Amino acid sequence: MRKILILLFVLTVANIYGQHTVTVKDFIESGTCVLQKPIAIDTVDMNGSKQTFVGGTAKEVRFYINNNMFTPAHLTVKGVNRYETLVDGRQQSTSLSLEPGHHEVILRYTLAAGAVDSVSVIVDSRHELECTTSPIRNYTYNDVVDGLRVTNMRISANGRYVILGYRNVQNGGRSSNYSEIVDLRSGNIIRKREMYGIEWMPRSTAWYYEDRDGNSRILRRVDVQTGENAIIARDLPDGRIKMSPAEDYLILTKDERGPVESGEVFQWIAPDDRMRNYRFRSRLLRYDLATGQSQPLTFGHHSVEVEDISHDGNRLLVSVLRTQLGVRPSAIFDYLIVDVHTLAVDTLFRETAFLNSPRFSPDGRQVLFIGSAEAFHGLGRDDDTGTYSNMYDKQLYVVDLDTRHVDCLSRNFRPSVYAAEWSVADGQIYFSAYDRDRISLFAVNVKTKKLRRVDTCEEVVREFSLSKTQPLLTYYGVSAMNSVRAYVVNQKNGKSTLLKDCSAQLLKDIRLGECRDFVFVSSRGDSIDGRLYLPPGFDATRKYPMIVNYYGGSTPTSRNFESQYPHPYFASLGYVVYVVNPGGAIGYGQRYSGRHVNTAGKGVAEDIIEGVKAVCRQHPFIDEKHIGCIGASYGGFMTQYLLTVSDIFACGISHAGISNHANYWGCGYWGYSYSEVSMAERYPWSDPQLYALQSPLFRADKIHTPLLLTHGMSDNNVPIGESIQMFTALKTLNRDVAFVQVRGEDHIIVDYEKRKQWTNVLLAWFEKYLKGDGTWWKTLFPERYY
Repeated sequence: MRKILILLFVLTVANIYGQHTVTVKDFIESGTCVLQKPIAIDTVDMNGSKQTFVGGTAKEVRFYINNNMFTPAHLTVKGVNRYETLVDGRQQSTSLSLEPGHHEVILRYTLAAGAVDSVSVIVDSRHELECTTSPIRNYTYNDVVDGLRVTNMRISANGRYVILGYRNVQNGGRSSNYSEIVDLRSGNIIRKREMYGIEWMPRSTAWYYEDRDGNSRILRRVDVQTGENAIIARDLPDGRIKMSPAEDYLILTKDERGPVESGEVFQWIAPDDRMRNYRFRSRLLRYDLATGQSQPLTFGHHSVEVEDISHDGNRLLVSVLRTQLGVRPSAIFDYLIVDVHTLAVDTLFRETAFLNSPRFSPDGRQVLFIGSAEAFHGLGRDDDTGTYSNMYDKQLYVVDLDTRHVDCLSRNFRPSVYAAEWSVADGQIYFSAYDRDRISLFAVNVKTKKLRRVDTCEEVVREFSLSKTQPLLTYYGVSAMNSVRAYVVNQKNGKSTLLKDCSAQLLKDIRLGECRDFVFVSSRGDSIDGRLYLPPGFDATRKYPMIVNYYGGSTPTSRNFESQYPHPYFASLGYVVYVVNPGGAIGYGQRYSGRHVNTAGKGVAEDIIEGVKAVCRQHPFIDEKHIGCIGASYGGFMTQYLLTVSDIFACGISHAGISNHANYWGCGYWGYSYSEVSMAERYPWSDPQLYALQSPLFRADKIHTPLLLTHGMSDNNVPIGESIQMFTALKTLNRDVAFVQVRGEDHIIVDYEKRKQWTNVLLAWFEKYLKGDGTWWKTLFPERYY
């Protein structure tokens, strides 16, 4: 009987830990301490025991375990009797549950005097793993979220100095922000502040920041060269600050709350009244820096924003927000030019639509707008545009203030404008734009209307700034296979100089796979681009499971290195990752982005399916039976919709996905306004086929593929009811579905620990259906019986 029990125990252990065994004999020695024989005050201790310890050596050694699947493992220590083990800094028993990643194993043990050090560790695991003393590893989840990154960059007016803002995240989630001021001539860091959000003075070589002096809100000015710190404003009223170009006054945008319903029974006065800040309205104040006096500039019940201040400081460019439900778009604006001294108002446009982000030209005679192609009665439409354009696809417009003549500078320009700045130094407009799956920099000569590309060293430019007096431009960005780096560009010769390389440290000792472009021509005749991320150590003779990812909304899935769905990390776990930007994505021209409008997934889904099939035809290393798809928000809707029209996927994941377009239109905070983009001038009552029959909920019986629904419980954009409805439908149909909620999170999961747990849920689902092992899923969610 005893032998049978032992055999059963051995078989059970073998079943848990599998047949993969690695014996570790080589270690990194962390430290050695000689232990002397204690002084014998007595011959026995209080328990009557005689001394047995005669001295020896205490040692600490370590090695690393790298694994790309969740795996139970067991450590057996040989050669010593007294020891303890730590895994990733935590004391552990010898039985482990290893999440995919890079794990440090520390062994502390004692050798008797004269004993030979023959310690070894046997690692038994269910799945293959690597035991090594090398720090070289695959890209891990912690590499995605931890570390130091540039998050802000501004060049001074004279072009000599740059403010670099950083965010540093430590393992565990503790984060800090700080800023550095760099001298571009010497490359030296001349100031470092444990604060964030400092800004350059518009003209002088100094920077300013907010502070408190008791109960007083103050503004401090710091001279870059001397370090002199002076208070330039006291008792500042509340509000967002914009400093005049001449540094003589501030414009404060102050939010004030209107009457609030009291009691437990109350009414909404508009659909947006459910939003926390709906009853706040903003107004403008002028604060004189010389006298400390405040002058109210606006009055009324509509929100007002200062968009820009003319270069001479004499005029304000002001917007007034109005709403008009039932008309596309529902948000319209008045644009006013206000004389700062007399408060005389020149109405530039009244109740105009499709425009935003106005900026004065350096001479104050023109105004730049960013707007959709439908602005100014369709002035920005190209020849291929149908009735409606994609409102997220943006153009550049310039208005002459004397004649009110409007020019569109980008009508036949395929990239979609993101942000723009009018250069004081050379009079050109510099702008970033969605350029297929990149964000690129461009410049346009307003007089000749000639556009040119500004060469950069990164595929995704996150932010840029211009010197007011020198031909210098700064930017920071990332690419498909590297993290953030910051540069300064000499516009005379186009040369980029690397200023800060966070990527070098973030990717130190990391093995990355390869990113390959993949382009195919769809049945609609569109050239649809995408990317394939291959695992480290890729072997074309093997078969790999594949994850497919696509856009949410109509912003393309860019070549961003780090994201909520980090493609290089997924690839490091042994997946091929296919990123596709189907019809409807901006940055590919108006005809292409227009495919997002009034389609509710139709055509877009076919692009994705055709892309997956084309990838498989051309790449025999993809395991066609193990392909999963994932998307969020509108991309979550696309996951659900794809599973109603195709069976090519082994599983799908929808995060914060829309299951019922009509419900989202009415209940999502931005449901009706987003529908102005995707369902142009269509409503649930005017086009029930579009809203209902194109909704996955009304097609739920067609879903036979395992589907994971995840949702933040505090999601205001796509209400959690969208996932609840689909979960209920699939459960009623007895389909394979799981629903995971994240407490306290909104549309995007941002809390450090919750994001990690949520990411593990996604990976466990893929591991279950694409790698055929549900151990991780069962560990996260043990089977319940109710």
